Amino acid sequence: MPSAGTRKPMRERFREQVREEVKLVALDQLAAGGPQAISVNAIAKQLGVSGPALYRYFSSRDELLNVLVIDAYHDLRAAMANALDADAPGAEARIRLLAAAYRAWARKEPHRYELLFKAPFPGYDAHAQPLAEAARSLMGVVLGVLHHAETTEKPTVYDNEEVLGARRANTENHQLAVSLWSRLHGFVSLEIGGGFTAMGLDTDALFETEVQVLTDRVRRAA
Repeated sequence: MPSAGTRKPMRERFREQVREEVKLVALDQLAAGGPQAISVNAIAKQLGVSGPALYRYFSSRDELLNVLVIDAYHDLRAAMANALDADAPGAEARIRLLAAAYRAWARKEPHRYELLFKAPFPGYDAHAQPLAEAARSLMGVVLGVLHHAETTEKPTVYDNEEVLGARRANTENHQLAVSLWSRLHGFVSLEIGGGFTAMGLDTDALFETEVQVLTDRVRRAA
């Protein structure tokens, strides 16, 4: 239990609690109707406060959406990083673990996944900080796996400095990481968007084929 000297002030803790409650309601709205369904006034009504009162916690609806995007990036990154088995024998096994975790998260959180790759409001700037940092962190996990393939060292931290360092040190690895992610993203987007439904395809078998293509590329590049 934190000591009295290390605990955050009550006002700060209350502010964080309210922000979390706002985000939970916003996520329910997102799941029900997409980004356009997120309404600050509706959130305020559900929480039993006035609409203007919520602007003490989020300066605008756009800021709330930005925070939801950043949270989704962090959660997806964590799911991928946590799935990597430190004892997995080589990059191919780790690519399989990473791909499975990516797909599983997207299938579990389809509305949050779609939020990552569609502009949720007019004027949305995916290159703005900290949105860009959150997006790059995903590539850091993939780059870490490819780095492991080259050095046999077990990567421990996938932060933005590692991403930028890997780009400078090995442009080929960065290009391969982007290519692997692009293929994985394409499959997952089609799957959760219903693109395979009318085709009558076995998506699990198709996914296994795609993952095999990814691991073959890593093997050839090693």
